Amino acid sequence: MNVKNKFMFATGIENSYPMITLPDGTRKRVDEMEKCGHYKHWKQDFHLVKEMGIEFLRYGPPYFSVNTGPGQYDWSFVDETFRYLEELKITPIVDLCHFGLPDWLENFQNPDFPVHFEEYALAFAKRYPYIQFYTPVNEIFVTAAFSGQYGWWNEKGTSDRTFVTALKHLCQANVLAMNAILTVQPEAIFVQSESSEYFHPETPDCDHLATFLNQRRFLSLDLSYGYPISVSMYEYLLENGMTKKEYRWFENNVIKGSCVMGNDYYVTNEHMVHEDGSTSAAGEIFGYYVITRQYYSRYKLPIMHTETNIAEPNAVRWLQTQWANVRRLKRDGIPIYGFTWYSLTDQVDWDSALRDDAGRVNSLGLYDLDRKIRPVGQAYKELIRQWQPALEDEKYVLHFKPGIHQ
Repeated sequence: MNVKNKFMFATGIENSYPMITLPDGTRKRVDEMEKCGHYKHWKQDFHLVKEMGIEFLRYGPPYFSVNTGPGQYDWSFVDETFRYLEELKITPIVDLCHFGLPDWLENFQNPDFPVHFEEYALAFAKRYPYIQFYTPVNEIFVTAAFSGQYGWWNEKGTSDRTFVTALKHLCQANVLAMNAILTVQPEAIFVQSESSEYFHPETPDCDHLATFLNQRRFLSLDLSYGYPISVSMYEYLLENGMTKKEYRWFENNVIKGSCVMGNDYYVTNEHMVHEDGSTSAAGEIFGYYVITRQYYSRYKLPIMHTETNIAEPNAVRWLQTQWANVRRLKRDGIPIYGFTWYSLTDQVDWDSALRDDAGRVNSLGLYDLDRKIRPVGQAYKELIRQWQPALEDEKYVLHFKPGIHQ
């Protein structure tokens, strides 16, 4: 299909739902749509999207409550919300798995997860066959790291082996879901929202580890896109539980549809590597332009800036910086055709990466939780108003040709 003269200005409804462990040892699901009031204010939220002049919305049903058991689904909330999006002519980029999974699947160490997720994606596509844009699994690298290596979410794994196990299951689920959706909607476009990472060595002694981490950051997309990996990464995967047969599966099951590489960039995406092997946030050193060019040079896919934000009072300046990076990429001939401020409203407890159930409001949205527009919302609304006509006059066309990307 052709997407002609359509730059995708977008926002999103924050819909994370990982499981965390509270200080008393009890387990709790963090449901950001509940914490941010979306279940109560969803109609108003959609109207705010229209008020902004935004046509595309990163939005996903709560996977954990929709897929109630093997082959069992509760579509009641999904039917209502997606019908209203269609009435308002807002195009959803459907996020099917966002950091968590249903209780009955337990966690991302479960080898049955990919097949059950494939069934869920197929059931969703059959119920809503008109939907064209999907993000099957959001931020695979972050999900695998926070759940399988940092010990923060879901299985609370703290080893390379649990990280690799989560990673391979998430990537397999991602590929299976995309190819299942294509059997229903052959014109589907998959916007793979993935964090853009970079690791800076603090000293020469850190350079070897930084080089390793800068190879490992690509693994989620390497596996999903069937990209050939380095010997060191292959050895790393085999040493930590992936079999040769499992790796060959990714070589033989590439995505047969149209893919857009979504790059998420936050001020926390660049890391400083220290001599003791630890890392810390480095702040913005290279920025979105440099890091996204690295990802584009590797995969040669159309791209979209699929997530960014920063808290007040720095939000307006950050919006201007990110937009300048997007414009420079486009001017330099990189096929970028979308930008997203994430999310529509403020979020809750992301200052602790959702680990604390403290109820702290993070001023990251275009609107606050009372649905009052923030300065960055006003700035984004004006940016869209000014730039949308100009972008329509930039007469390039993206040609997506269904086939094997490898």
